[in-house]
Amino acid sequence: MTGNELRKSFVDFFKSKEHKHFESASLIPDDKSLLLTVAGMVPFKPFFLGEKEAPFKRITTYQKCIRTNDLENVGKTPRHHTFFEMLGNFSFGDYFKKEAIEWSWEYITKVLKLDKERLWVSVFETDDEAYKIWNEEIGVPAERMVRLGEDDNWWAAGPVGSCGPCSEIYYDTQNMGKNNEEINCKPGDEGDRFLEIWNLVFTEWNRLEDGTLVPLPEKNIDTGAGIERIASVIQNKKSNFETDLFMPIIKGIEKVLDIKKEEHDEAVKVIADHIRASVFLIGDGVLPSNEGRGYILRKIIRRAFGVGSVAKEKVFEKEDIFLHKLVSYVVETMKDGYPDLVEKSEYIEKVIKIEEERFSTTLKNGTEMLSEEIAKLKKQNKKKLSSEISFKLYDTFGFPFELTKLILNNEGIEVSEEDFEKRLEEQITRSQRSRVTISDMIKDDFIDEFFEKHGKTEFTGYENFADKGKILYAAKSEGMSGYEMIFDKTPFYAESGGQVSDTGKITAGEFEGRVVDVVKKRDVFIHQVEVIKGIIPAENTTVELEIDVERRKDIQRNHTATHILHKVLREKLGTHVEQSGSLVESDRLRFDFSHYEPISKEMIEEIEYEVNNVILSNIKTKIDYENIQEAKNRGAMALFSDKYGDIVRVVEIPGFSIELCGGAHVKSTGEIGFFNIESETGISSGVRRIIATTGHKSLEYVNGIEEKLAEISATMKSDENNIVEVLKKYKNEFKDLEKAYMQLQSRLLKYEINEIFEGVEEISGVKVLAKTFENKNIDELKEIVDRGKEKLQSGIIILGSNNEKAIFVAGVTKDLISKIKAGDIVKVAAQTADGNGGGRPDFAQAGGKNGSAVKEAVEKSKEYIVSQLS
Repeated sequence: MTGNELRKSFVDFFKSKEHKHFESASLIPDDKSLLLTVAGMVPFKPFFLGEKEAPFKRITTYQKCIRTNDLENVGKTPRHHTFFEMLGNFSFGDYFKKEAIEWSWEYITKVLKLDKERLWVSVFETDDEAYKIWNEEIGVPAERMVRLGEDDNWWAAGPVGSCGPCSEIYYDTQNMGKNNEEINCKPGDEGDRFLEIWNLVFTEWNRLEDGTLVPLPEKNIDTGAGIERIASVIQNKKSNFETDLFMPIIKGIEKVLDIKKEEHDEAVKVIADHIRASVFLIGDGVLPSNEGRGYILRKIIRRAFGVGSVAKEKVFEKEDIFLHKLVSYVVETMKDGYPDLVEKSEYIEKVIKIEEERFSTTLKNGTEMLSEEIAKLKKQNKKKLSSEISFKLYDTFGFPFELTKLILNNEGIEVSEEDFEKRLEEQITRSQRSRVTISDMIKDDFIDEFFEKHGKTEFTGYENFADKGKILYAAKSEGMSGYEMIFDKTPFYAESGGQVSDTGKITAGEFEGRVVDVVKKRDVFIHQVEVIKGIIPAENTTVELEIDVERRKDIQRNHTATHILHKVLREKLGTHVEQSGSLVESDRLRFDFSHYEPISKEMIEEIEYEVNNVILSNIKTKIDYENIQEAKNRGAMALFSDKYGDIVRVVEIPGFSIELCGGAHVKSTGEIGFFNIESETGISSGVRRIIATTGHKSLEYVNGIEEKLAEISATMKSDENNIVEVLKKYKNEFKDLEKAYMQLQSRLLKYEINEIFEGVEEISGVKVLAKTFENKNIDELKEIVDRGKEKLQSGIIILGSNNEKAIFVAGVTKDLISKIKAGDIVKVAAQTADGNGGGRPDFAQAGGKNGSAVKEAVEKSKEYIVSQLS
């Protein structure tokens, strides 16, 4: 059975047990406490915690996951991965231990046809119920069952909250792998003999602050089975990397790098694992950066690239980059389970290629640093590089330790692998301590009780801007002014999906209140109300609810415009464009999206034109409810975070776009008026942001530009129609003046130069000029350095100028750069003036915040020069 057949057989089996199949969720979770989707249960966490009602009692899925806590073990063991897939079946208050156990055994033994004699089971040490089911009903003999403690067979989402015992199924790999001489070992013992292939979590307890376990009102089932592990068993392979999930990729690596797996086993495994993870992360909208999930992606790309360098025994230049050439092998291998990779393939290749090119430069810098350290060691007649340097190369430059060792061996220099590993272990320990875990959240008891009593709030605001509602709850807000109020129905939209909440008023007799915010918890709308006059009416009183109509209409314009913008961006820039964030307000819209480079002015104009073209077409929007799979089959995009549910709200602009969305929209695109992009900027690596306006705000924007144009015209004493020509004329005149000024400065500098070089000193036989100025620009300092090198023939120059901020320039003639480098000299100066900088060994420049420290900074640089020359 292939990996693709395995996925399908699992889903089909649980569909036959009345489970609803959900497609894999993104690796970017909705859960803000997690960087990445680290387990199959993550997309369903709100259901397990009771924050949302599960749309189905039974669900099955195969889920893509990323974990990097054991990154250093990838390639060294047969089972460790960064990217992996979890098969799962879930029950939310429906079936429990008996069915979960029976079905897992049925699938493993009857569908996968694994030998029952090689299957072992573990249960929690006090879980007699699970033990009895396995032993008496399933027929697993006592001699193939073990009881394990909390470390192995207890699941908890955090120190408090939902938790429960686990039961695991193991496969006896005897004669498949190493360490199988341990004939008497059992699951839970050290060794590789027993492979865990299935984990059943019985979530049945709520752990309180004092440690007390209280039964949950609804018991849940959460199971997980790693596809890679099961594939290795059914395909009779000693390692996950030998299965058909990896071998096509490994063959690609051998071809592209022209190496053999047998000769570079660990390197090939690391590259195969990391390229899979990189493809899926980029496919889900992650881009390399220096923080968060982008940092994780950058780290695994660079680690794979570095490992490839080691395998080829060379530091790759830009022309040697190879990872992007492996994308097609991953896509071809995984496209049956994840067909969306096909259309994203070209984009993924481009992102990886750009990152490789950047890293090849970084590796080059690391090589230069290592060369400098080697030169120092030889000068000091030493034969060993410190672990501090080898670890800095690894941690700062991503320079593989193996590559460091290879280069040093060629130079006859040692480096301690043991000391390096110790520093690495310390870093891993620090990382593990700071790592965010999947923490549980205590349920909002009030909302739970309220929901059980009253059910969800009826939202009538799609069609009605005013309505009558009965007060079901009213109380003073904790820590805030005003009151929290809940009604049986409301026209007020609660903030969600990027759209802000409605505001408006509530009236009842003498009472008047102002609604300033609305939030939604478990489909209960909670209104934040400020009292204008009168007193809050009693519960069960019927009140008049009226939203700010014009504000809502502006919000609707911006929301529908966001949908149009999203579609136009995908048409103009590519299908890799995916939403990274959205804010729909009354005065503007903000749309964040994945894209790897700034958008040109010409393209911005094209995007504006296309959006306005759809608006001017005055297409009637169509909003309906339909089956989610049917909507997806019609090409519906999920713009916002509410992904689950069999029946979904579909917002369609016929012939143009279709999206799943719970927000408020215009009845036809013509209502939007005029769409105007105010700005397009980068907010992080690979993420761009567009801020735009519609309707009244766009008109205000245009009126504002006209006012500024009129003011400029008046100042320039020109007509608005020919203001551009007048400005061009003044600009040309300014350029002529600037040119004349620079020529004059250059002439003055010729007269100055002889006087400047009267200050040359001789230090240890080397000519050195260290001088400071007031208000000289960087070009003037550069010219002094260039002229100085010609004049001195052999020497060192460090110059500084106080221009409110500090600027520094250093030069070293070619014959002296083996002794001292311009970049090091200028760095000393910059750090003294609260700045930084660098450059080539023969020339460097830098800046600093503190201009008053220029003299001290140049003096410090001079002291550094003396220390290096002595």
